[in-house]
Amino acid sequence: MFRTVLLAVALLVLTLLAAPMPCRAEMPRVEINSPLPPPYWALLERELLSRNAEACAEFYQRYFDERGYLRCVERWGGDDGPDDAIENCNDWPLLHALGGSDEVLRMYKHAWEGHLRQYTAAKTVEVPSARDGMYYKEFPTSFDWVHNGEGLTVFNLQGLSDPTDLQFGRRVRRFAGFYMNEDPGAQNYDATHKIIRSLFNGSRGPLLRQATALDWAGDPIEIKNRFRLGHGEESYEQMLAHFKDYNDIIGDHPQNLAATSLAANAYLLTGEAKYRRWLLEYVDAWRERMLANDDVIPTNIGLDGKIGSATDGKWYGGVYGWAFTVEVPQNGSLAHRNTHHWGLTGFVNAYLLTGDDRYLEPWRRQIAKINAQGKMVDGQLQYPRMYGDQGWYHFHPAKYDHGALEIWYLSMREADLRRLEIGGDGDASAPRRPATASARHRQWIRYLLGQDPQFPVRALLSDMLRMQRRVAQMRADTTTPDTRLADDPMHLNPASVASLVQLMLGGLHPGHQGNVLQCRLRYFDPDQRRAGLPADVAALVDRLTAEEVAVTLVNLNPLQPRDVIVQAGGYGEHHFIGLERADATTTKLDARRLQVRLAAGAGQRLVLRMRRYVNQPTMSHPWH
Repeated sequence: MFRTVLLAVALLVLTLLAAPMPCRAEMPRVEINSPLPPPYWALLERELLSRNAEACAEFYQRYFDERGYLRCVERWGGDDGPDDAIENCNDWPLLHALGGSDEVLRMYKHAWEGHLRQYTAAKTVEVPSARDGMYYKEFPTSFDWVHNGEGLTVFNLQGLSDPTDLQFGRRVRRFAGFYMNEDPGAQNYDATHKIIRSLFNGSRGPLLRQATALDWAGDPIEIKNRFRLGHGEESYEQMLAHFKDYNDIIGDHPQNLAATSLAANAYLLTGEAKYRRWLLEYVDAWRERMLANDDVIPTNIGLDGKIGSATDGKWYGGVYGWAFTVEVPQNGSLAHRNTHHWGLTGFVNAYLLTGDDRYLEPWRRQIAKINAQGKMVDGQLQYPRMYGDQGWYHFHPAKYDHGALEIWYLSMREADLRRLEIGGDGDASAPRRPATASARHRQWIRYLLGQDPQFPVRALLSDMLRMQRRVAQMRADTTTPDTRLADDPMHLNPASVASLVQLMLGGLHPGHQGNVLQCRLRYFDPDQRRAGLPADVAALVDRLTAEEVAVTLVNLNPLQPRDVIVQAGGYGEHHFIGLERADATTTKLDARRLQVRLAAGAGQRLVLRMRRYVNQPTMSHPWH
């Protein structure tokens, strides 16, 4: 019998080996031979990539030791904690994925490994959740997603450059599993009510009691004449006073939607359907809550799954809720700390996986709903940001527009562009001031509309100046490891890539919340088999529409050709269907990637037609 089974297995293996293997469709190839004198923007791009890497190396040598530990006093808390330590390498994964040197990848991976060891070993004395280590199973024990998300900013983007790293893969699965109840010690998610059960959650599960100021502030610490805290506190007593009202954490909050980036990463890495199912299930539940709550996202869902049930029935209650206005202990002023907008992350992740507009529409409705509450204040029409027992309050002259930029970028609809009040008709009229979109985003959108052709050079020079200024400040820094908190060097981190993300990728900077990357194009070096533009190559996206992206590719090397692979989307979620060259010749395409050969000193503008959000997104590189 045993021999019969072995024979059957052997025959099956031979049959499979003899069967024709499915072959990958050949990648389309494009030749560019037209000479192009080196454009100023292209020289600036390559210089910014190079100098960024040099500046980061100097920063790393100054603030990290040979173990990858940050040279600082380790603490737990909302003022300064483990998340702040690794945030000192923010934007380094983007820098490498754009084409920065391999040394950047080595440094931030070394920092991440050191960071995990450093804060697993670091323990609190009085804060219960971190007495055995601030990290457990290489993840925060139990804290809120303002801090969890910030601490995952570097890790969640590692897959852009190094998705096959075995440790990365294990962690991606484990971290997502903490929110899918795959770890019996971290039952963060209630699958019946589709909630994450507390504002505090992590590798040791949810905190299901009222939080104390100690939970937030961390252990007692000497401050005067030693440290300068980011919130301005001058004593540990003021630190406790800062967090004295941070109590109502039981139940779900929109912040927790940032945890969907863990499932998104796991799906992008593995393609396993369970991660997609969980992500959409959780986001769908929040979508229904928005619709049921008169188009405004509630900031507390009780353990019974009902809106506001853990905060006396108030949909606007809870820490970081719509009504979360607290007193600043140093001066008695009021601070409005409503972080509902972190919930947008989950809806953007759902859109990346589906391309379904049902994940954008609730945020359009919320924007309209809140701006409909505008009223005259001191003779000026103003719009609210907060809601409490007294109704809407904390009015501003600028319209509420959290999510408006992302909605337009994802949808590419004219109506969504108009919401930004930039002028979407393509004329050259002076732009109106948008609601709260940053100046950089306003200028970038005007540039894409053909209204600001000098933006690329201006933006690249701005980032160069920013980097130079930070290096000068770093060299003048007088702190020592025993007078330095983890967040002290953050404002000196020289990595400056915002202009490169916009101009090279046609993308949105993912911010520092642990988000994945949203962009129209990405590049790979087929000779070096790595992410990013090859040496000497520069790229400039100058137009985005729902159906097209226009990009100029140039080889600055006058002696040697260069090959570059162009991918449709940050994770291949888009699909190329056509190509138009500068001479109006067109080519049909049917691929998520194409390879471009640039002759020595050659360059050309290409208009790539595409269908968006039609492919399963993946971290895989072209040769995987």
